[in-house]
Amino acid sequence: MIAALLKPELDELIEKKAWVAIKEVLEEVPAVDVAELLEELEPEVAIVIFRLLKKVKAADVFSYLSTAKGIELLEVFSREQLSDVMNNLEPDERVALMEELPGDLTQKLFNSMDPKNIAQVRMLLGYPAESVGRLMTTNYVKIKKDWTVEKSFEHIRKYGRTAETVNVIYVVDEEEKLIDDLRITQIIVANADAKISDIMDSKFEALSAFDDQEEAVRMLSKYDRIALPVVDSGGILVGIVTVDDVLDVAEEETTEDMHLMAGMSALSKTYSETTMGDMVGKRIGWLVILFLGQMLTVTAMAGFEGALASAAVLALFIPMIISSGGNSGSQAATLIIRAISTEDISLSDWFKVFKREFMSGLLLGAIIGVLGTIVIAFWMVLRGEPFTLAVGLQALTVGLSLLFVVMFGNMSGSMLPFFLSKLGLDPAVTSAPFVATLVDVTGIIIYFSIAVALLSGVVL
Repeated sequence: MIAALLKPELDELIEKKAWVAIKEVLEEVPAVDVAELLEELEPEVAIVIFRLLKKVKAADVFSYLSTAKGIELLEVFSREQLSDVMNNLEPDERVALMEELPGDLTQKLFNSMDPKNIAQVRMLLGYPAESVGRLMTTNYVKIKKDWTVEKSFEHIRKYGRTAETVNVIYVVDEEEKLIDDLRITQIIVANADAKISDIMDSKFEALSAFDDQEEAVRMLSKYDRIALPVVDSGGILVGIVTVDDVLDVAEEETTEDMHLMAGMSALSKTYSETTMGDMVGKRIGWLVILFLGQMLTVTAMAGFEGALASAAVLALFIPMIISSGGNSGSQAATLIIRAISTEDISLSDWFKVFKREFMSGLLLGAIIGVLGTIVIAFWMVLRGEPFTLAVGLQALTVGLSLLFVVMFGNMSGSMLPFFLSKLGLDPAVTSAPFVATLVDVTGIIIYFSIAVALLSGVVL
């Protein structure tokens, strides 16, 4: 919002080349809004504006830029600018940037950093991709349990300026193992001569550096914390993860699930940064699979070609029946996938879900089936056909088909996420198109099987 309001003023100042005025204006603008403004500028103008920012703010602004814009600026930075930006970024921000850059540019960035920062980045890059170790920062404040509150405050004042947060202070033993975490308020209200051990309760929650990043999202949400400590396999404190870091992860995971549920592979970049070739590559695989799946629907219909020839009116209701089953399956799949991802239910709950979805599918199918029977009978009478046994049976055929197809869609949509999770696959792959294709084939078989059973000797 701020960026949109400032854009006309900034454009006017750029046209006048009023660089001093621009510098004064940007000093009061949040870093994220400055980044938004730079995104819309040409590289040669953006680099000039970027040079007007103070070192620390410039690094903060750079961390909010898109990968594409960041690469544009990196390629035109002087060696001094590159050094200023890279050495002022948080460790986790440097790692995130390194992961997305081409090799030659990555080496250029390494060459611009201080030896200490290079060692930090290499340590973090040593953890598996998508792990908490890649997400954490090593800028935090730690104290010892035998220190007094007064000595701890002296330490916090000295090192707190470079820490990502001082809302939580971490207590370690002589071997650097984490033994507690204390909110800063606990230390503030304690007596100055009290020992840290006197206010400890030795109760804390910590992440492993090897945990998946989704675990950090879950833990911060569960315990309502702004930061969580990260330990290695030996319990040694190696970093912290803050809530602003996991918000990005949560957004990425949600986006990935949405892509999978739409029947395509997840994009590795944003939509605007994805090339046409990558876009087609991510989508074509599932489209081919779903197309071949629809051939099964054609095959199923061909098996009932005789019934269709004898009662062509049956074909009119095919879209309604299979779409009802597909809609029911998509609803169930979405509900269960989300419940699994938020840990509302676990894989061991499958039978409880089975019973619950069987009953809900039965009720939904019964409601839609009764409605379908009445509507179809009424519609056929409105077409000018007298209400006969044949008309009643055709309406009942549609109603019963709707009952069983909606039930099948509900059961398949709810059980497939469990099945795929058991195989070690992302349950989001149980996408709406995938369930719909499965229900299409089954729906045709159910519909015509009921039609043959009820209408043989009457219509067929």
